[in-house]
Amino acid sequence: MSMHTVGRLAKQFGLSRSTLLYYDRIGLLRPSGRSGGNYRLYTEKDVAALSQIALYREAGLALGEIAKIIGGKSCNRAATATLEKRLRQINGEIAALRNQQQIILRLIEHDRGAKRTRIVTKESWTVLLKAAGLSEDDMRKWHVEFERAMPEAHQDFLESLGLGAEEIRAIRTWSRAGDGARQGRARGAADSDESLGASGGRSPANWTFAPRA
Repeated sequence: MSMHTVGRLAKQFGLSRSTLLYYDRIGLLRPSGRSGGNYRLYTEKDVAALSQIALYREAGLALGEIAKIIGGKSCNRAATATLEKRLRQINGEIAALRNQQQIILRLIEHDRGAKRTRIVTKESWTVLLKAAGLSEDDMRKWHVEFERAMPEAHQDFLESLGLGAEEIRAIRTWSRAGDGARQGRARGAADSDESLGASGGRSPANWTFAPRA
């Protein structure tokens, strides 16, 4: 049976020796054996366990959370619940960072600042879609399908464009309305200079995808 020393295992995973000793001390990863000189020895099963621990750490889980997952009776169920909680935290952090990004762009010269970031604004997105040949109706259908297939991802995308909560809510409400909303668009054709979302008390059916003048 192939056995791994602390030093060898630490080097393989890019960890410090003290990290593995700490994992042993808290019971997260105990070595399966000892050498004649009482040195820690790890089996391939231990290596697989450390690989899983490292993966959870990369996902941002705390050691205590990882210990509960690995030591629990319902490992898969615990892992799913913990990862879903972490995903919600990440989504919140991303939303906060997006908001900070938009604030910074407003504080500096917008055009110059936008070139140094990776963000896409609603104006640049609209220009891109029009350049690709999409009509107003095509863009609306795109949002309807996005909301139908991946509602949470649609929310994230709209947030990434720097839209406010009210505007996003109006867009998603319109998108969920589907065909009824497209009929409402005909009644709101006079408002075609509006941006992605309704504002100022307008009906959600009246927004279009053209940038504001």
